[in-house]
Amino acid sequence: MKPNYLWLLLLSPSAMAAPSAPSSQFDWATTFGSLLFVIALILLMAWLLKRMRVPTMANQKGLSVVRQIAVGTRERIVIVQAGEEQFLVGITPQSIQLISKLDKPLSQEELAASPFANQLTQLLKKNDK
Repeated sequence: MKPNYLWLLLLSPSAMAAPSAPSSQFDWATTFGSLLFVIALILLMAWLLKRMRVPTMANQKGLSVVRQIAVGTRERIVIVQAGEEQFLVGITPQSIQLISKLDKPLSQEELAASPFANQLTQLLKKNDK
């Protein structure tokens, strides 16, 4: 029987030595590359979530936005329906202000025939493109 020299190779001090420098540099490069990939993926996911514009009031019962129109780059005037009542509200990035409570709530026919609705429809079509 021949002696098994494989055990000698496994137990030799050179086999147990730390990895050489090129391998160590390769490990740092892959670690850094993986880190950059994960950060880029997180930023991409955040950007996609922001672009999706998930409606925040979709699950609210009895509260809905009837119509809205932009009056500035970040300012809007909105008709909000709460139960049977409707309110005209101004919205800016800093605040939401009640402009007026509508004495007579607008019906769907009135909203469809009004210039407000026409402007809103045009804005929505322009934003969809």
